[in-house]
Amino acid sequence: MNEQLSFLCNWVSAPRRVAAIAPSSKALATLITSGVSLDDAPVIELGPGTGVFTRQLIERGIPQEQLALVEFGSHFARSLREEFPAIRVFCMDAARLGGIQPFGREKAGAVVSGLPLLSMPPLQVVRILRGAFAHLRQDGAFYQFTYGPRCPVPRAILERFGLRARYVGGTLANLPPAAVFQISRNPIPAKGF
Repeated sequence: MNEQLSFLCNWVSAPRRVAAIAPSSKALATLITSGVSLDDAPVIELGPGTGVFTRQLIERGIPQEQLALVEFGSHFARSLREEFPAIRVFCMDAARLGGIQPFGREKAGAVVSGLPLLSMPPLQVVRILRGAFAHLRQDGAFYQFTYGPRCPVPRAILERFGLRARYVGGTLANLPPAAVFQISRNPIPAKGF
């Protein structure tokens, strides 16, 4: 089954979880990974789906052994394990990320997220961010794309946990058009992260 048909089938079975009718484009994959380099390894990817961002991370020089993928959909997780046998693939809810050690005690330099944060309740977004930042180095960054014009993490959540969002860029070469934000810690950390 080709990538687009597989993605559409998964969307039909769980539209709120998949939240898009087509996989992310190469242009979006290039944009969301543009700030990630080998210096950021290891890297965690949330909601990799068909692996569009994963392939781009590998093209950017991240070794498969230095990638951990967290995918809720069992069909996607199985396909990712087949395509990328050296990558750690966790079939689980990203809100439970804080409960695993994807790289033992080693911290990641980046988290790349394809999760539909806009369709999630705030508590779930908080759990995802808390888990992700627990695994990030102090200078690490969380990259998130969205179909809206603003950061998909509400300002109140960013402020509560001492985070800041920076617009990376947008692309019209995606269905629908998308924007990417980099979320990182403020220089003076707040309580909770």
